[in-house]
Amino acid sequence: MTAIPSFTGDANPYGGGDPYADYRTADFPFTRYADLADRRLGAGVIAANDEFFAQRENLLVPEPAEFDPEHFGHKGKIMDGWETRRRRGASADHPWPTAEDHDWALVRLGAPGVIRGIVVDTAHFRGNYPQAVSVEGACVPGSPSPQELLGDDVKWTTLVPRTAVGGHAANGFAVAVEQCFTHLRVNQHPDGGIARLRVHGEVVPDPAWLEALGTFDVVALENGGRAEDASDLFYSPASNTIQPGRSRKMDDGWETRRRRDRGHDWIRYRLAAQAQIRALEIDTAYLKGNSAGWASVSVKDGEDGDWQEILPRTRLQPDTNHRFVLPAPAVGTHARVDIFPDGGISRLRLFGSLTPKGASGLAARHQELGG
Repeated sequence: MTAIPSFTGDANPYGGGDPYADYRTADFPFTRYADLADRRLGAGVIAANDEFFAQRENLLVPEPAEFDPEHFGHKGKIMDGWETRRRRGASADHPWPTAEDHDWALVRLGAPGVIRGIVVDTAHFRGNYPQAVSVEGACVPGSPSPQELLGDDVKWTTLVPRTAVGGHAANGFAVAVEQCFTHLRVNQHPDGGIARLRVHGEVVPDPAWLEALGTFDVVALENGGRAEDASDLFYSPASNTIQPGRSRKMDDGWETRRRRDRGHDWIRYRLAAQAQIRALEIDTAYLKGNSAGWASVSVKDGEDGDWQEILPRTRLQPDTNHRFVLPAPAVGTHARVDIFPDGGISRLRLFGSLTPKGASGLAARHQELGG
């Protein structure tokens, strides 16, 4: 594991030009996992104790934070993030906040999961970022209210201890807690602003829910599927192809750079568990002059299994959803889509049901992680 860089202290005051020119960031190894706090999965910031200057919902906006030096409102500078008012002490003799003073926000993850890393991004908060942050996680089934989550009976587990952070920086934290979580409590000490929150991890689906569904998309991110690797990530992440719903714009899919050789591009996936696949979809929505020309799909059963082609190389049309019923069910734990020669697809759907072996393995993992 690569050491996680840490950033502390103020950034330089904004001096004009590109506001990201002096932004501090790094390549965090855990970002290969999907963002469990993605709004497309259903994540939300459901409560905060204070959002005087900037709304809590900004934390989960998918795009990078923007900065407009001229944007002011009735309460002061308007920031693209979550910003609280300045805390004060109890009296003139002690005007400073106490060591325990902090602000908090409650985040509902889009899907329950094991968290591998968290990014607390303070982009554009140069002198008004928190001195330190901490993050806690809880696993609460159903749809609890903020009041229920703040009750004394909810067990919160520390994922990121109170740690100093820097302004105008992507502050990354690796997490090594092998449990399933549904909600986070993000704390900033004692006050300040955070632009964005990213929570990278692996979805842990509810076996009872999948059993009730019967036939479902066994590669979907919300059902526990995962994009493990891809030949090219130049324009967009491969995990876009297993997000919920149809793509809404070109960059909501997967697109590769233009090839100038005789190769081709591909994505490899891990399914929710061993499954029997009976039908599939390949969607090229919004990819009009850059969709893949042809595609094939293969599956394998187990890490050491052999790849078996279930959809031979087939011509794709731009901006079109293609549906295929397999002549016979295919059993596998992994899938791969190959596109020729390059371009993109917006979604891949593999419809089927878990095998008895897959269902029992998924149930055992769910119980082990406390889901």
